[in-house]
Amino acid sequence: MSYLGNHMLNAADFHSSDRGFGMKYLNTVNKTWVLSRLTIEMQEMPEQYARFSVETWVESCMRYFTNRNFCVIDDDGLVLGYGRSVWAMIDTETRQPADILSVNDGAIMEWIVNSRDCPIEKSSRVKMSDRVRMVCQIGMNYSDIDINGHVNSVKYLEHVFNLWDVDWYKHHHIRRFEIAYVAEAHCHDTLSLFIEDVSPLEYCVRIQKDDSTEVARCKVCFEAYF
Repeated sequence: MSYLGNHMLNAADFHSSDRGFGMKYLNTVNKTWVLSRLTIEMQEMPEQYARFSVETWVESCMRYFTNRNFCVIDDDGLVLGYGRSVWAMIDTETRQPADILSVNDGAIMEWIVNSRDCPIEKSSRVKMSDRVRMVCQIGMNYSDIDINGHVNSVKYLEHVFNLWDVDWYKHHHIRRFEIAYVAEAHCHDTLSLFIEDVSPLEYCVRIQKDDSTEVARCKVCFEAYF
């Protein structure tokens, strides 16, 4: 699933770069995209060595946030699943929100697609009670860091999915995954992962730094193999 998530983020970068509002251009004007939310829901995962495609389109855009969707399709044209994401633009010097519509004369608005549906539910506000337990602490190192200097978005997915062992995944697969990024983490930060059992197949995870700053909050919904 994390590998698939990485493909989605790459598709977003290729799509935006080809249309004048991607990272390649933004870096020249001291701005960058930051992923705020990501949801992936799969009816079926691609099998090993199978060819598949990731399609992406911009659903809507406001001054500080834009919504981007994804569709995963196999070589026979069968839809395997969908993704939803929310992105913010920030100034790389001040780390403050930047006006998306001011970039390249609002080029993003030319690529809004209202006619295509993304049938999965939007990201929810993941709520967690006090019935959580800390399951591990992980130190962030060089390979966790992305071009913006903070922990890579997909690395959080990998660390969350590692909370379940190989035997669990022999009998279950991830049907839906949600993550909301709250704050940045950096190299040498130690992250604590807290988990709450919502049901036998649904779990919530909170990731926080040593100073109790919440970095991300996730929901993982599994489905059992029959």
